[in-house]
Order: sequence, then structure tokens, then C-alpha cells
Amino acid sequence: MSGVDPLKVACLVVVQAFISGCDEDEVVSQVLTQAIDNQVFVQGGEFVLGDVGKPDGTPYVTLTDHSRPVVNVRIDSYSISRFETTWGEIAVYYEDLERSDLYADQFSLKKYLMVSDDPLSPNYYRKPARVPNYGEAEGYCAWLAERTGLPFALPTEAQWEYAARSRGREVPYATDTGDIERDPYLRRPKEYVDPSTPPSGNTLMHSSLKFERRPVGSYPPNPLGLYDMTGNVAEWTQDWFQSDYYRHAPRENPKGPDGPLDTERPEKTVRDWAGVGEHIGGGGTVFARSGRHIDSSGNGFRCVVNRSEPIN
Repeated sequence: MSGVDPLKVACLVVVQAFISGCDEDEVVSQVLTQAIDNQVFVQGGEFVLGDVGKPDGTPYVTLTDHSRPVVNVRIDSYSISRFETTWGEIAVYYEDLERSDLYADQFSLKKYLMVSDDPLSPNYYRKPARVPNYGEAEGYCAWLAERTGLPFALPTEAQWEYAARSRGREVPYATDTGDIERDPYLRRPKEYVDPSTPPSGNTLMHSSLKFERRPVGSYPPNPLGLYDMTGNVAEWTQDWFQSDYYRHAPRENPKGPDGPLDTERPEKTVRDWAGVGEHIGGGGTVFARSGRHIDSSGNGFRCVVNRSEPIN
């Protein structure tokens, strides 16, 4: 993994310094503890799921109608990670389940398995991880569930949007203000991008052509205390994608279709399209939704805990 011992880096993940004698069981235990500590409780309730529209009545998302018509739904309480899963955290999962070798001979996927202790590296352990496919995102949350005994899972897209909008507020971005002040960090040509440049603004939503991202927590959180739900990386949800799902969604805890609409091309719903580049037509808002093939690489994720009481 980029010439770095992943277990040694994993020690860094938790304690921010190298720990002498840090063994695998200790590392796993600390990452599990951190996953629990990072969970933010979200009181359930009713909200309007979908593109609620601008004050003048026009929709935010104009390139598709996937987020319309809006639907009134109610969801149960749950907890969600305040951060996107990092390179350091998922490295522990790969090592613990010996999954890295599955991709060892696939050149195009190796960059999604690397982890580094160099803050200037795009795979720095505190930066958001990208996974080779949907299965590894789902697998990581399932691993947390098995090892902790808590019902960890990927969020449904309704859970994702409810949390991004700080319990359903009618805001277009999951930032501290509900609006965006873009960090110009990745606007410059690739050869002039300097990872030592301090963050500015309140979100990073540039550019799909660059692999580099900011460490999680670099920008102010939304009012609920969640980071990077607008920008940094796009995020998998557990829902199978259906473009007109809101026309059929149940009013209680919607979870998407029971299976893929096209078995030849199964797609899961990806949220936070600001995390895959620069967007027009409202594609970077919290309302934007679309599908990606389950074998698609490069998306990030965060996990929820489906328990109606706080876990920490």
C-alpha cells in the first residue's frame, strides 16, 4: 500500500502519532471505537424529501427531474457519521478481512487501496476514502456492525438527505450557512495544486478531473454537526436507483426499490454530486440524485447506525 505499513498508519488514524507496539487487534479496536464516537444522533421526524424549490418557485435541479415531485415522508431516529470514511479507516477493514489482494492485479483500482501518512498525498489517511465498488462501502459498514454488535449500515437516501439538510431544513447545501463559498483549491491546473495550501471557504466541490481532496473536517459542519455532505467526495447510499422513485415512495422510512430496475445494469443511488466535480443546473445541491453501477469506482461513503436512541 504505497510502501506504507497500513497498521502503522492505522495507529496514526486514532491517536495522531505513531504508537510503538501497536498490534492489529488494538488497531481494529480503536477504529471501531472511533466509528462509534463519530456518530451524531439524528432525531427522526417528518420532512419534505426532494427538490423543494427556490423562493421564486423554480427548482434547484434543472438538468433532471429525479428529485421531483417532492414527497412528505417520516423517518425514524438514527445516528450518522459526522465524517466521510477515511483512507486510514478503510485500510484497517481491508487488512482485517484480507481484501486488498482482490484488487492487487487491477492497475486502475490500486489507487483506491493506498494509504499514506504524508499530508501532501492524495491518499493521506485523514482524507476521504474512495472505494473500488459499491460492495466495499456496504462491506465496511457491515464489518462495523459485526465487530461492534450495533446496526451499522449505509444510509438510505432519505436518511442521507434528512441529515444533510439538518433534519429537513429547506436549504440547498449542507454547509454551515446553507449556501456555498467554494474553496478555489482545485481550480488551478493540476501541476500547480499545492496540498499545503490551507482550506478556505466552506466547501470543496472541484474538480472531477483531480484525485486530490481535503482531509475530512476541513470546513465548517452543517448545523447538525456533519462535515462534507456537500463536496469532497460523492457518497454511496443503500438504495437501488429509480429515476422516478419519488412518485412511488412510501411515506414511512422510504428505502428505494426492492431490487435493481435493470438487472443487466444494477445501479445504487449516489448523493452529493458536488463531490464528483463542478456542476451546473443544481447538480451540486443536496437534492441532486442519480444512479451509479454497483461496480463503479471512486465514490466515498459514511455509515449510519439504525437505532432509535443515541449510541454515545
